[in-house]
Amino acid sequence: MKKIAATIAMTTLTATAAEAEGTRPRVAPPAAYEVAPGLGHFTDDVLFGEVWERKELTPRDRSLVTVATLVSTGKAAQTGSHIRRALDNGVRPEEIGELITHIAFYSGWPNAMSAVTETQKIFEERGISPISSSDAARIDFDAAAEAARTATVDTNVAPTASALADLTNRVLFGDLWQRPDLSARDRSLVTMAALVAIGQPEQLPFHANRAMDDGLTRAQASEVVTHVAFYAGWPRAMSAVPVLRKVFESREVPQVATSTADVKITRAGAGRAAAPKQYFTGTVETSGFYRGDAPARIGGATVSFSAGARTAWHTHPLGQTLFIVSGRALVQREGGPVEHVGPGDVVWIPPLIRHWHGASASEGMTHFAVAEALDGNSVTWMEKVSDEDYAARPTED
Repeated sequence: MKKIAATIAMTTLTATAAEAEGTRPRVAPPAAYEVAPGLGHFTDDVLFGEVWERKELTPRDRSLVTVATLVSTGKAAQTGSHIRRALDNGVRPEEIGELITHIAFYSGWPNAMSAVTETQKIFEERGISPISSSDAARIDFDAAAEAARTATVDTNVAPTASALADLTNRVLFGDLWQRPDLSARDRSLVTMAALVAIGQPEQLPFHANRAMDDGLTRAQASEVVTHVAFYAGWPRAMSAVPVLRKVFESREVPQVATSTADVKITRAGAGRAAAPKQYFTGTVETSGFYRGDAPARIGGATVSFSAGARTAWHTHPLGQTLFIVSGRALVQREGGPVEHVGPGDVVWIPPLIRHWHGASASEGMTHFAVAEALDGNSVTWMEKVSDEDYAARPTED
């Protein structure tokens, strides 16, 4: 204990002397200079003397990012000093507790439980009372965005891990993300930090987009990656850079010179061709294919089906609209009934809903199909609709 007290006293004296001389007090412990002087230099002069001073993130944001990184990577021994710093930088105790709760879902319960033990020591040291959950109104997210996210989980996760899909929609996003104890923007911020820190950049696009939708700037998102490099290592940060670049590019809206833009006309029957056999059953022709110029991402075509012809099962990332031009059409979403539609009817298929459409058994059909592309893709094709499934339709032909 005497040795520890002497070390604290020496550090205090060093800081006081440094302040008196107008120089920056050391943050690195004396051992760093005695064992790895270069580490001491980079800690004091670069990490705390430069990075922590950069204006792209506030000190509060940097504390949130740092604590999230330490918790997610299980660095319990380093957590205490940064919990103190976070409190000094304006992070409220209940926000720290909620941060730990949030990170449990992204890096596991053991890391969160280890952080709880270290944080409790700091709370006791600061005289902070036990934390209780906020009774404020829960956070609401955009209904359309949540519907698309839920559909993605149901399509991509539920068929393989139904319980995981249920917990993702019901608990992770339906409960945790809506808790008012941490703002939506801050949840995205700490999630981004954790994903970079644990080497999961492929999960970054959704959360980076969500953070920027909630007010995080491009410069701040970049700074998160830069800051995490010092606490989780350069390789993790470098792996996140190309992923974040794609996010930035996807959010850029090219400027179209309206004074020189031309109206485009696609003539009826232009480009008539047989539809690919691997995606269609029966005789199907496409014509009048068109695509809007950026920043628009809409495209479409006229598709003509002979009697009994139909598409394979498929999904669209941003949904699809069908305008029935002539004949009798059939449309079915997976798990739903076959719907009969006719000339003048308009059909909307939501994003990522597995479905098929085609002609009735006794009459051909033509529809105009419109869909938007996401990252250059407007459709994902699956297996063909079997004769048995098609024959099971209601007999209204």
